[in-house]
Amino acid sequence: MSLRRLKSVRAAWSLFGVVMLLGLRCPNSLIAAPPAIPAATAGSTPADEEAAYTRTSNERADKIVKTLGIDDSAQATRVRDLIAAHYRGLRGIHDARDAKLDEVKQSPADDRTVADAWTKVAQDQANLKLNELHRRFVARLSVELSPAQIEKVKDGLTYGVVQITYNRYLELLPDLNDEQKREILATLLEAREHAMDGGSSDEKHAIFGKFKGRINNYISAQGFDLKAAEKKLAESKK
Repeated sequence: MSLRRLKSVRAAWSLFGVVMLLGLRCPNSLIAAPPAIPAATAGSTPADEEAAYTRTSNERADKIVKTLGIDDSAQATRVRDLIAAHYRGLRGIHDARDAKLDEVKQSPADDRTVADAWTKVAQDQANLKLNELHRRFVARLSVELSPAQIEKVKDGLTYGVVQITYNRYLELLPDLNDEQKREILATLLEAREHAMDGGSSDEKHAIFGKFKGRINNYISAQGFDLKAAEKKLAESKK
């Protein structure tokens, strides 16, 4: 199985785990992929495709900006451009990473140690660039927006998964105390910081899936039985 195929399968199963364990039903608008390069059409040039990508990323960014309640049109445009530039930066980093992983995939398979080492190098290099992009993006948003508005931008970049998942935990486990609720929410917010830099909806959901596993381990250690809670909730809704 290729690295790309394996990554896709793992992401799909991570998302499946989120949906099955928590019973989440995200509307289609919440699971749309981040802007991608539109499919080439007959006679299109690289410049045409790039212009189409710019339109798509601007439209996606505009949808997030509309949730922020910005009255100043110039400020709204600046924020739109920051979000669109973040999409573009993510695309560049992830495309470069995936190209390197493809090279590793096509190399001879007789020395997996070397291949695995190069895979780690490509991923580590991408992560360093993502961390820098993330810091610069949030810093620039902080100049334009309030903390509450920045929260909305982060939710927009991650399909609102934090609140959806947190609300579902509260529904599933009504006996959680305040400290347990804070721990769950803090873990989901940490997941969001990583997920907002994912290169696809599958990658973003896979990141949330990993942190959800951490939450489930914490909940179990606190004495809760998730399977029993699921069964009880399902029976109450019949």
